[in-house]
Amino acid sequence: MDGYPILDKLNGLEDLRNLSDWELERLCYEIRAFLIDHVSRTGGHLASNLGAVELTVALHRVFHSPEDSIVWDVGHQSYTHKILTGRKDRFDTLRQPGGLSGFPKPHESVHDAFVAGHASTSVSAAYGIACANRLAGNDHTAVAVVGDGAFTGGMIYEAINNAGRSNTRLVIVLNHNDMSISKNVGAFARYLSIIRAKPGYLHLKQRVETILDRIPLVGPPLEQAIRSSKSVLKYILYHNTFFEEMGLYYIGPVDGHNLKDLEHALTQAKNLDQPSVVQVETIKGKGYEFAEQNPPAYHGVSRFDICTGTFGNSPAPPAPTFSGTFGAELEKLGRADSRICAITAAMKLGTGLDGFSRSCPERFFDVGIAEEHAVTFSAGLAVKGYLPVFAVYSTFLQRSFDQVLHDAALEKTHLVLAIDRAGIVGDDGDTHQGVFDVPMLTCIPGITIFSPSGFDSLRADLNRALYQEEGVVAIRYPRGGEEAHCPLGPGEDDVWVDGDRRLTVLSYGRVAAALWQAVEKMERPPEQVYLNKIWPFSEEMLRVLSRRERVLIFEESIQSGSISEHLLTALNRLGFKGQFMMVTLPDGFIPQCSVPEALDRFGLSAGAIERRLRQEMEGLQ
Repeated sequence: MDGYPILDKLNGLEDLRNLSDWELERLCYEIRAFLIDHVSRTGGHLASNLGAVELTVALHRVFHSPEDSIVWDVGHQSYTHKILTGRKDRFDTLRQPGGLSGFPKPHESVHDAFVAGHASTSVSAAYGIACANRLAGNDHTAVAVVGDGAFTGGMIYEAINNAGRSNTRLVIVLNHNDMSISKNVGAFARYLSIIRAKPGYLHLKQRVETILDRIPLVGPPLEQAIRSSKSVLKYILYHNTFFEEMGLYYIGPVDGHNLKDLEHALTQAKNLDQPSVVQVETIKGKGYEFAEQNPPAYHGVSRFDICTGTFGNSPAPPAPTFSGTFGAELEKLGRADSRICAITAAMKLGTGLDGFSRSCPERFFDVGIAEEHAVTFSAGLAVKGYLPVFAVYSTFLQRSFDQVLHDAALEKTHLVLAIDRAGIVGDDGDTHQGVFDVPMLTCIPGITIFSPSGFDSLRADLNRALYQEEGVVAIRYPRGGEEAHCPLGPGEDDVWVDGDRRLTVLSYGRVAAALWQAVEKMERPPEQVYLNKIWPFSEEMLRVLSRRERVLIFEESIQSGSISEHLLTALNRLGFKGQFMMVTLPDGFIPQCSVPEALDRFGLSAGAIERRLRQEMEGLQ
């Protein structure tokens, strides 16, 4: 397509509201073409955004951002919103260093009402904004756009419980497509499907209320009597919806790809002086055949060929990954031991549990986007003698800190946390970097933490975690594959490699592999310590290190609460008199950039480590 005739002429949201029906239909087609073209080159979240094009156009025609606040849950479906709010010309920078974020960012635009990156937060934020609007005395509306996958998380029900029956101008748009990243699970997903299949009651209810409103004198009191008695419409024709029982006015289901129906429903919700929910039915991946046929594969994508739908630049099979290695080992162990259970929070594919789910379906549990529940559920399995393994991304484990501390560690309950995407994850940026799990977990009494640098160590660590350790055991590993073969053998806590003892260098995980690559290029390398079990420390290791002259540690974690800080404290207690140096990630949030770029920038790549070591060794001469 040569340009985008309708999209290119939009200079603001007011232009959008002045388009004809034909122009609107054409605009949606152009937006989909634009998204497919740009995401194929930058990577990003594709299927969810393709499914929300008409919905986003309708939202911006009915509501007036930024006065009306649109809060996106997670933000996986906010690309069209970014295009329409003045960021189309920057889409080539999507998820690039210094470029557009793949998620809503208030510092990026006044139209991004609230930060997003994790699920189930939007209704709480939007309700807070709605209450602020009421306190300020304005009539602005707060809108939460929520995928049905977010309704598997408990926080959203806490918000609805508070927002229901309030007098706030809050609209919850429930985008129902049966998917989060994997297919949605649980009773609520089945419930939404029932509502979609039986819309007759809802249409009849709305028609009766409209007719009653128009009857002079008698109509409104009769309507109120019907609503109060809960007899005629709710129990004779069809039971009331969950949302109405919680105090929300329900509108739907609405065809999420029909602009007229969407605008009518959203306008109706906007004109209410009470919280409401609009259920919208959409197709994830709409407009791109490959994404429609396989939404999970096109949820978060790397660069791909538009014509063939293939990813990457070559037909070579994908390289082995830590996630895949973990999943294969757990599947093997699960086949042999009927006590082993696998738990995921809607991330079966991403965490490598697909094989286990097929081999041991009765012991595989997808609890939805509910990390807090996942940990305590795992603890419940454990107290009855099972061996639960909860596979979760580092960034999402943050949500279950209290459950790990109180519901598992307090009673030394034995469960395994398989922490995927530990460390820098790259293009998803600050909301998804896995750089806080080490400080978070090391403050929990009795926990054991492994951080393997290679696949063999990962397999051995999983076996040890299940059968040799007690209490809560965490195994953290990065996204992607192993970079080099460290001298660590399976089952070893730490390995010392001889070198110049005037400088002793330590590292673990992915950075340990980089350290090994760095010292291989040095004629006179320092003494090295490769850690696998990073917490608690080996007493023997501390004893030896306390007598060294200079200690340098490289670590892919923020500094506050890091292994580096804990090590320095432990050595000082033993009377360490030498010089201690640490190279860590900076405290704070790390913006989007590629993993290699970030590691090199912060001195943790093989090249950066080699440069630092040569500098230190030269200073010893």
